[in-house]
Amino acid sequence: MERTTGYTMLVHLPGGYKPAQVAPALAAKIQTLPAALRGSLTWDQGVEMRDWKQVRMATDMAIFFCDPHAPWQRGTNENTNGLLRQYFPKGTDLSVHSSEDLDWVAAELNDRPRKRLAFKKPIEQIRPLLLR
Repeated sequence: MERTTGYTMLVHLPGGYKPAQVAPALAAKIQTLPAALRGSLTWDQGVEMRDWKQVRMATDMAIFFCDPHAPWQRGTNENTNGLLRQYFPKGTDLSVHSSEDLDWVAAELNDRPRKRLAFKKPIEQIRPLLLR
């Protein structure tokens, strides 16, 4: 079974979420992480990841895709989506939120204890890697 910290990063996409916008924004955000944290990315079958090879090349990360209609293959993502609904109810226009707003929400989520992490916070799990 995959071990994950459940660390959350949110990508600001003020111009929309078409593939040409997602790939460079996602690659740029991932590159803010230390290389030790860039193991892999698992994505669903959404068309917004059409340009996934650009992300892979820019970040040197392995990228995997879940099978269609198999949300259990991306449990951390599904759980995070549920947590995000506490901040952004379904149907919220995310374009009105700034990158700083999204970073604040991500920091809030990373500072929440998680049962999967023996009630440690994701930020506690990755802090040693950030200090390298």
